[in-house]
Amino acid sequence: MARRRWEPTHRSRCTIAADGVGGRWVAGPWRRARGVVHLVGAGPGDPDLLTLRAARLLRDAEVIVYDYLVSAAVLDLANPCAERIYAGKQQGCHALSQEEINRLLLAHARRGKRVLRLKGGDPFVFGRGGEEAEHLARHGIRFEVVPGVTSASGASAYAGIPLTHRDCARAVVLVTGHLKDGAGEHDWPMLARPHQTVVIYMGVTRLAEICAQLLAHGLPAATPAAVIERATTPAQRVVEATVATLPALAEAARVKPPALIVVGEVVALRSRLDWLAAPALAAAA
Repeated sequence: MARRRWEPTHRSRCTIAADGVGGRWVAGPWRRARGVVHLVGAGPGDPDLLTLRAARLLRDAEVIVYDYLVSAAVLDLANPCAERIYAGKQQGCHALSQEEINRLLLAHARRGKRVLRLKGGDPFVFGRGGEEAEHLARHGIRFEVVPGVTSASGASAYAGIPLTHRDCARAVVLVTGHLKDGAGEHDWPMLARPHQTVVIYMGVTRLAEICAQLLAHGLPAATPAAVIERATTPAQRVVEATVATLPALAEAARVKPPALIVVGEVVALRSRLDWLAAPALAAAA
């Protein structure tokens, strides 16, 4: 049986109507009285990287709960009449706790609202989308997951760094720089293995420690590495170095979050594949 999608029968800037009744939402046998939460990936920043589904849901949402990593350019595409709630998390500064966000999604859905939970990158890749989906499922709230271009893929592509390459990277490891309290430590011997690319989310404030651990567990000091700051946006910066020299160079450049760390031989390909820096291509972009 084909999956039913929620789509409005009519769109305007601020109302959605069916049968002449403003605000009514119709999809198959369901009616507006039942809310739904869409867990949507906003991609790494460039609004052109949104999926078509994400763009449609942005236009139709009644409540938008968005994260720190959602760019202003993406929010500009949203329904101007939607209620917007900032739920961003930065190191040492959380607008809302995860428990508060869970309760917020539940409350608006129970009021029959079309809720858009908008996350940077992909909701199921270090976006806590799984935790929020579990909470909604436990309380009988219908939800949809809309994948986005994850930050690892978007950042590396815009920096001219392929995540895999048959000559030097047969695997990709995605890891967070911040572990949940009580979760222990990273598997450093695994992360220091050769012939792979390691992408570290939310790790720029621990960059010196991360590089020191990789070196201590056998990764050669000359292994190429890079930090990509504010990837895919006009403010993107890339600091390219080696595992041994990256912390000092990143500090000198005053790199700040949001930024991704990429470690592996693929980083050396950037000198030939940095398409965004090519004058003709940059002008076209």
